[in-house]
Amino acid sequence: MVHANQSLTVIYPISSRLAEALPPALSPADFPAYLTTHPLTHTKHPYLPELATIELARSQLNSAPTTQPVPDHRHTINPTVQLLEVEWTGLPEFLADQSVQPQEKKALVLLYQPGPDAAAKVCTPHGHDVLALKMVMEQLDRKDVARAAGVTIGRIDEILAAAVHKKLIYAPPSSLVREQIFRQGGFEYSSPTRVATFALQWHLTQACDLHCRHCYDRTSRQDMELSQAIHVLDQLYAFSRAHHVDAQVSFSGGNPMLYPFFYELYQEAVDRGFLVAILGNPMEERYVQRVVEIKRPEFYQVSLEGLREHNDYIRGKGHFDRTLAFLDLLRNYDIYSMVMLTLTRANCDEVLALADVLCGRTDLFTFNRLAMVGEGAALASVEIDRFPKFLEAFLGAAESNACLSLKDNLFNLHLAAQNRPLTGGCTGFGCGAAFNFVSVLPDGKVHACRKFPSPIGNIYTQSLNDIYASEPARKYRAGTSSCQDCQLHPVCRGCAAVTHGFGLNVLTDRDPYCFKAH
Repeated sequence: MVHANQSLTVIYPISSRLAEALPPALSPADFPAYLTTHPLTHTKHPYLPELATIELARSQLNSAPTTQPVPDHRHTINPTVQLLEVEWTGLPEFLADQSVQPQEKKALVLLYQPGPDAAAKVCTPHGHDVLALKMVMEQLDRKDVARAAGVTIGRIDEILAAAVHKKLIYAPPSSLVREQIFRQGGFEYSSPTRVATFALQWHLTQACDLHCRHCYDRTSRQDMELSQAIHVLDQLYAFSRAHHVDAQVSFSGGNPMLYPFFYELYQEAVDRGFLVAILGNPMEERYVQRVVEIKRPEFYQVSLEGLREHNDYIRGKGHFDRTLAFLDLLRNYDIYSMVMLTLTRANCDEVLALADVLCGRTDLFTFNRLAMVGEGAALASVEIDRFPKFLEAFLGAAESNACLSLKDNLFNLHLAAQNRPLTGGCTGFGCGAAFNFVSVLPDGKVHACRKFPSPIGNIYTQSLNDIYASEPARKYRAGTSSCQDCQLHPVCRGCAAVTHGFGLNVLTDRDPYCFKAH
């Protein structure tokens, strides 16, 4: 409500100045109507009444009480949104810069308040803004809109996401939630309770140009036909929409780029608006270029197992130098690179030396502990009593080497003891198996985690929604009962694959490397 004693110059800073002489007594609410008969409206500034109408609407938004949006199960329009039809283009731009010259042409002006404490925004809406508002208002089906517009459904989702980012539209909250809060030292932690992105780690094929000594699965599995693989993408899309999360496909293998329909499937994932990443081996530039022509991946992950001699013993002669050259190639294509190491007794002393080699050459370097599964069972895990000192040294090196990443959940034991902020651990939620990711194998079997046998369903015979809600998935998601009362539980839970490799029960036994007093 505008009160008569409010100053015209406060509500109408631009239009009142352009009007020059103001009447001594005029209700601010009547100012736009007054300007329709103002001499300057008919001679110098014919857009004055509409400009004043916009300024009044902005002032009313700024002075009105605001409330937080109530979460809903579907997208909703910000209740402060106003679309004004005007006869002049460029009026929002003119409010910010009076050198802009409005033009006589029908246009829309968008006004809204992006947040409770934010000033009202005034802008000329983009066509995509109007489409997003129309879709939500009329509850249009995204696939129908995409088909009518001749674009991918991923493009429609991008338009909606952009409107959400602008706060024109409120998106439903993720329904993938862990509700846990704990305190440590001077910090209070709420585990990132809502998953923003759900990842499908997809082992497309067992085909591989390497034969690593610690490979956890060299069994024969039938690759999917392209139609079957597209069905998996459709399942992921339905799952992401049902749970209101973004979806990521991390293509892995074997070597995923040896899957006979890799590029077609990569394009299909991009068309659905999924984040895409590759966990593979060094490849020739022509393959990387073809990927980038479709879409630059979020990251490309390769593996090194130590310095040259040990790495090539594990992964094959010449692999070390090929990988370093490949990291340079990824940098040339502006692709975020990640290097993963499988930590064993044999390479523990080489990790930090390798980190020095990789500093400035890769964006991220980290490790997974050996899971003594498959051929990895023939290798020796790092000694349990040696592991805490290794983590401590890694933490110290990370202070000066920006590429080092604290992935292992057990880093939090040291951080908590030092009253330092904790990390999100392996996936941002500690162990995220069957929570914010699942693994799909070439034959359609779905596992909670690929590094050890953890079957939870089959994508050929079940929907991803049903697999996620299944009892086996729920058990893996809950993790081991021995960690339930630990204050670090939200960001840790140990590593189930390592626990399994030691012959322990992943649902009841503690990670054997955990050095927290219980």
